[in-house]
Amino acid sequence: VFGKDINLILVLNNLSSDRKSVRVDMSASTILYTRRAVAEILKAATSVELGPKQGKQIRVKIPYTYYGKYLTTDKRIQVTALCEVMRTNGLKLLVEKTIILEDTNIIIKLPRRVVVNRAVSLEISYANPLPEPVSRCVLLVTLMNQQVKINLAPLAPRERSKIYFEFTPRRAGPLQLQVDFSCNKFSHVKGFVTIAVARA
Repeated sequence: VFGKDINLILVLNNLSSDRKSVRVDMSASTILYTRRAVAEILKAATSVELGPKQGKQIRVKIPYTYYGKYLTTDKRIQVTALCEVMRTNGLKLLVEKTIILEDTNIIIKLPRRVVVNRAVSLEISYANPLPEPVSRCVLLVTLMNQQVKINLAPLAPRERSKIYFEFTPRRAGPLQLQVDFSCNKFSHVKGFVTIAVARA
């Protein structure tokens, strides 16, 4: 989840009956959706001894403080592990994993029934998932082809807050509401719901 430390496990298995010595070079970078690297955020190397038919785990932790300021709006991190089996004429194995961090910041609560030409009040809650305060918070609400910009108070670390948004639907049928939350530390955290508007 965006704002939290990332914990990964690399599992190495020796399928042979010989003892193996493996060197592991690990790296992680923030990337765009095109897989183009933005910034390297982790580089580490270790060696592992594997007995016959033995497996071992290597734990990798990427703290938020490593990736936070380098993350793009795509919220993607690519982790690679180059595993080289020593004394085997350079036998190598490359393991790659792309992590897409989830947003759990926007929650939209609707009343049980929404009726045309009757005022509706929605609850929109938003959060700062980071271990540091954020400021210049802005909520952009898009509904019925109109945008409303709402300036919000700063949020403390891990703080959640909420506002109430009122509108009156003018026609029956499905209506999409989109919310976009930005601040000085991150931008474009989105949430949306489809509202079923009933006839009066």
